[in-house]
Amino acid sequence: MRTPELKQFIRDHNALFWSIPNEKKEDVSEAALVEHILNYGTLADCRELIRLMGIKKVSSVFQKVQGRQKMNYFPEIYNFFSLYFAHYA
Repeated sequence: MRTPELKQFIRDHNALFWSIPNEKKEDVSEAALVEHILNYGTLADCRELIRLMGIKKVSSVFQKVQGRQKMNYFPEIYNFFSLYFAHYA
């Protein structure tokens, strides 16, 4: 279940979820939420997501991606956050 803060965060970053229909944006999976924010958001957006979800949860969602899902991340983003979560989470 999503917290009201997380739902507001998704509403505030509506444009980052351009591939998801408007009526389904607040119900996106955690994997899609993390992917869109890390790929298309600013560093401040990433920090806010980590604050709302917790670094362990964001790291867990990020680390679970396999196969073709890894290819959804830009290579430099995947590399940076792999190193970041290995060090801080």
